[in-house]
Amino acid sequence: QVQLVESGGGLVQPGGSLRLSCAASGSNFRGYTMGWHRQLPGKQRDFVAQVTPSGSTNYADSVKGRFTISRDNAKNTVYLQMNSLKPEDTAVYYCRLTRNGSNYWGQGTQVTVSS
Repeated sequence: QVQLVESGGGLVQPGGSLRLSCAASGSNFRGYTMGWHRQLPGKQRDFVAQVTPSGSTNYADSVKGRFTISRDNAKNTVYLQMNSLKPEDTAVYYCRLTRNGSNYWGQGTQVTVSS
């Protein structure tokens, strides 16, 4: 059973930075594509960024140049470095692991950007 635990959310002022972490249980972490999504109440969950086993990354247009996804296979952890945060980045952020075509999700961590 895959378990994902996110951390690092919080309240930050516009223009500030946060780093989210997602620790995954189990083996073969390096073989999975990992991603981050975000969701507002009553809205769909939107793609933010992902990193493949080979290290290739892609981002939503809204976060390109501001967010960076990375992974540490030795720690079974994926990160999302978020810089130049805007109020519209406020959301619950979810970590995603894709294995054999199935997606697994963490419990989410709240990010609030406000002055």
